[in-house]
Amino acid sequence: MNLEKLYKTLEGQPKYRIQQAKDGIFKRLAGNWDEVSNISKDLKEKLNKECPLEIDAMIFASRDAKTTKVLITLSDGLQIESVMLAHKDGRHTVCVSTQVGCPLACTFCATGKMGLKRNLEVEEMLEQVLFFSRMLHEEDKRVSNVVFMGMGEPFLNYDHTLKAIGYINEDLGIGARHISVSTSGVIKGIERLSNEKMQINLAVSLHAPNDKLRSELMPINKKFPLRDLLKSVDKYIVKTGRRVMFEYLMIKGVNDSPAQASQLAGLMKKPLYMVNLIAYNPTDVFKPTDKKAIEDFKTILEQEGVGVTQRYSFGADIDAACGQLANKNNCK
Repeated sequence: MNLEKLYKTLEGQPKYRIQQAKDGIFKRLAGNWDEVSNISKDLKEKLNKECPLEIDAMIFASRDAKTTKVLITLSDGLQIESVMLAHKDGRHTVCVSTQVGCPLACTFCATGKMGLKRNLEVEEMLEQVLFFSRMLHEEDKRVSNVVFMGMGEPFLNYDHTLKAIGYINEDLGIGARHISVSTSGVIKGIERLSNEKMQINLAVSLHAPNDKLRSELMPINKKFPLRDLLKSVDKYIVKTGRRVMFEYLMIKGVNDSPAQASQLAGLMKKPLYMVNLIAYNPTDVFKPTDKKAIEDFKTILEQEGVGVTQRYSFGADIDAACGQLANKNNCK
């Protein structure tokens, strides 16, 4: 799907034709222009040829049916991944990638091993949400939440990410408060987001309670250390009044000790801070913290007055940690 080409193809058509085309994509969730009934046969043929809606994808579903991962092949042959999580309460969350690969080289992340291939275009982000929207539409269900937490760093592709969010919000009808963007700590991106009118959510990938360990796990911390990062988050909160989620992967023997929980509590004990403990999906280097240790870690945070939630692992049997499938398929 190429939106710019679509608009050019429709030049000279009545103005309402663009809206009809967008409705076909985002409201009817058409996978082919033949499914859009209110445009002419000739125009359907032209659009199918010049602006096809098909998405080249392979699907991988976990045994428990809670996680569905899709490997999408782009027009230049590069591949990206997106994941949908099915929650017990009926919600469906799609995790969107913003780059092919990632330049940040976090040691626990499969995507980081790929390096950066390129930024994704707006429509390449939208296709990830549209793919799952079409799938759910057949079951009379819909995507309820979108998180930009897949392959890549969203704030290193800021403009395209925000444009994609605009389409998701306005055209797919997913409320801004159900859309989240996760950053590894790009301060300029946090500052820019604080000036946006849309009330989208900010999440920060933290994963360590001190600069030494965070720099070892996430080299970006050398450029944006915790003191500066948290200062930018505090400014964001003052400006927006919105809560910020801090994502914390629980990695066995690395960042999950009681002492580290206490250290983390010292950083996170603020009114609009929320820590999300996430069971790590294992890669070839690190292992996940066991369930009991996660619960003990959580208890320490709670006793210190830190807002905390816990998310268990999704889709380990289908390599649902971002970048694993692309690496297995030798993404180049």
